[in-house]
Amino acid sequence: MARNIEIKAAVTDPTSLRQRVAALADDGPWLIEQHDIFFNCAHGRLKLRCFDNGEGELIFYRRVDTAGPKASEYERSPVADPNSLRRVLERANGLRGEVIKTRTLYRVGRTRIHLDHVAGLGDYMELEVVLAPEEASEIGEAEARELMQQLKIEPNALVDCAYIDLIEAGERATGG
Repeated sequence: MARNIEIKAAVTDPTSLRQRVAALADDGPWLIEQHDIFFNCAHGRLKLRCFDNGEGELIFYRRVDTAGPKASEYERSPVADPNSLRRVLERANGLRGEVIKTRTLYRVGRTRIHLDHVAGLGDYMELEVVLAPEEASEIGEAEARELMQQLKIEPNALVDCAYIDLIEAGERATGG
């Protein structure tokens, strides 16, 4: 499985962060509309990501839910007919929930920086330092920490879970 080191953080000033990211970026920005459909999964998370052009990708991933840089293992598979696959996965595994977001993607070296506006949640950012197959996680963690410093991401802004978890927690908190 492919691996990366990830962090997620809540963003209070998206305009300032976008300026800091753009100043560091080697590539981007690319605007991507994403609709992630999560299915029940016993050993990680399974989502079908749908794009505006009618295509999608199935993504399975595992990572611990802790704040700060953490390793994530993932596999992605392109999907030509996401609606059909959604029906099959929903029947087989059950629907967990959906996340709709507008993502602005930048690249800094081998790191993907996502500036996300998530429906119902607000603004967040993610760093994903892509690791080589046998590379030690600690190297990617150090890169993530360095980028966090350069982007002025405060430790108290770090989020320890996925967007779907935040959405579920909000639903439980409001009784919905």
